[in-house]
Amino acid sequence: MPSFGLRHRRAWASLFSQLLRPSGLVCIREVHFHSQVSEAVLTSQLKAHQEKSNFIIKTPKGTRDLSPQQMVIREKILDMVVGCFKRHGAKRLDTPAFELKEMLTEKYGEDSGLIYDLKDQGGELLSLRYDLTVPFARYLAMNKVKRMKRYHVGKVWRRESPTIVQGRYREFCQCDFDIAGQFDPMIPDAECLKIMCEILSGLQLGDFLIKISWNDVRHEMVARKGLAPEVADRIGDYVQCHGGVSLIEEMLQDSRLSQNKQALEGLGDLKLLFEYLTLFGIAEKISFDLSLARGLDYYTGVIYEAVLLQTPAQAEESLNVGSVAAGGRYDGLVGMFDPKGHKVPCVGLSIGVERIFAILEQRIKTSGQKIRTTETQVFVATPQKNFLHERLKLISELWDAGIKAELLYKNNPKLLTQLHYCEHMGIPLVVIIGEQELKEGVIKLRSVASREEVAIKRENLVAEIQKRLSES
Repeated sequence: MPSFGLRHRRAWASLFSQLLRPSGLVCIREVHFHSQVSEAVLTSQLKAHQEKSNFIIKTPKGTRDLSPQQMVIREKILDMVVGCFKRHGAKRLDTPAFELKEMLTEKYGEDSGLIYDLKDQGGELLSLRYDLTVPFARYLAMNKVKRMKRYHVGKVWRRESPTIVQGRYREFCQCDFDIAGQFDPMIPDAECLKIMCEILSGLQLGDFLIKISWNDVRHEMVARKGLAPEVADRIGDYVQCHGGVSLIEEMLQDSRLSQNKQALEGLGDLKLLFEYLTLFGIAEKISFDLSLARGLDYYTGVIYEAVLLQTPAQAEESLNVGSVAAGGRYDGLVGMFDPKGHKVPCVGLSIGVERIFAILEQRIKTSGQKIRTTETQVFVATPQKNFLHERLKLISELWDAGIKAELLYKNNPKLLTQLHYCEHMGIPLVVIIGEQELKEGVIKLRSVASREEVAIKRENLVAEIQKRLSES
């Protein structure tokens, strides 16, 4: 039977069933005619499809591929970030890329319109996750977890207008650290700010400042209506101010503001927070800023975001990416998922990987720095023909010893070609095996940078390579 599509196979099955019926005899010539018609239809469909295939090959709007060179930069960022999270005792968590739509609704305020909804799948209405915070809160409530320090690295999706040069995408990676549980005031909050400082300092992005505010204080003092005109004017003055513990002390002593109980409690906690930040040695990196406001509805207490500080010369050369890290306290989010409304206090931060990546990528491009796309440490080469088997045995020894090694996939490569490959890829060492080396039981070890060669006994080769790699 000709290899047609499912529709054509069914047509053939129907045709043969008619042939087998005594009352429905069909001549073979007619069958052949139907076969020719089916082939003609299939050929026509394929031709039409090929004509329509003349389309522009591109990634979807707001997404991109990452080249091997870009992935090297990205992995260094992620290694630094995750290393810091682990240093502070966090456990890794992962959640599905999509959630039940009802899990995400009414959690993001006005931003809910940016959630990507999926088509109905098996009777469930689904949406791609918008961030990593709401899935974490859902996980805590579903598993009745009351205390957890976790980190999560994963992609999220937002249906917004992308600004690629500023590191804003529709699909992007988030790196989150969160502390869930009931603890003494401001200790977890201070650790989150310490982590943010460690990461931004470690990535060597330049000078930065972390602005903090108190969401409830801001709401009580700025957003709420019905305040006396003179109090409203005084609040307006403070909104324009920013500073450290001295500004908080000034507000605490202002009788017109300290009469508000919730504002007074919030300012007291902020004063305590600055005491801890001083002990951590990062108080000079933190600035109290009442004008700061985060867009997400689930924040309930202290909120913060980090911005890079630039000289005029740096501003001309660099990207305006906005905040590079942000976070805050969200004590009520877990309770939204709990049938009985039981709350689990939470505070966390998110590192702006895409924005940081955009900055570092531009710096490397400007400097002309060459990036190694592999971590190969040793290349196995030969100057002679018919030595593929010996090269394969040798490279297997290196792999088994945990050494990162490569060879050319050719039976008889030229030695110059092999050495040029090592220089181009930045491979530091070459081991060379030939007839003379095989006869004497040695291997030549060559430094690519200095081009110096020494003969090493075969049984000592692995130890010598490991020694050199540890010294480099």
